[in-house]
Amino acid sequence: MSDDTEGEGGGISTPVMDVAVALIILALGTLVVVDSYRLGASWGDDGPQSGYFPFYIGALLCLAAVATLAQVGLAEWKRRGQFEGAVAERRRQFVSWPQLRQVFAVLVPAAIYVLAVQFFGLYVASAVYITLFMVWLGHYSWTRSVLIGVGVSVLLFVMFEIWFKVPLYKGVWNLLSWTGY
Repeated sequence: MSDDTEGEGGGISTPVMDVAVALIILALGTLVVVDSYRLGASWGDDGPQSGYFPFYIGALLCLAAVATLAQVGLAEWKRRGQFEGAVAERRRQFVSWPQLRQVFAVLVPAAIYVLAVQFFGLYVASAVYITLFMVWLGHYSWTRSVLIGVGVSVLLFVMFEIWFKVPLYKGVWNLLSWTGY
């Protein structure tokens, strides 16, 4: 992250992200504790029950999350009593909105790619993903992008399917052919 974030229109502060992550960890820890207790989190006649160790791991997660929340709260309480300059305020910024847009410019297509792999298989989805990424973010020509996208998928096919004899997932259409539909 560059230190020059002026004029970028705000963003998400580090304390907000600390609280968000701590709450997610607290929720996951609580889920582990509750489910471990359901399985049995005590010591039985023949040793620990199935939820014994997960229960304590979940409890530690909850404890760490509460400690993080307390630490962020204390730091914010101290900060409000002091004057902070513009530089200190900028350093508190976790991510600016333009930076977050760049992250989502990669994250959203990657999530769509994962879904596309489920339907069209690894080779076809990879060829399309590489091609579109090269055109959209790399600003390469369509010809070069298609050649590289298809070339990489063909290379992966030859390497895994022919040389290593390891078939990779080819999508729902391949599954239908195996089940006789």
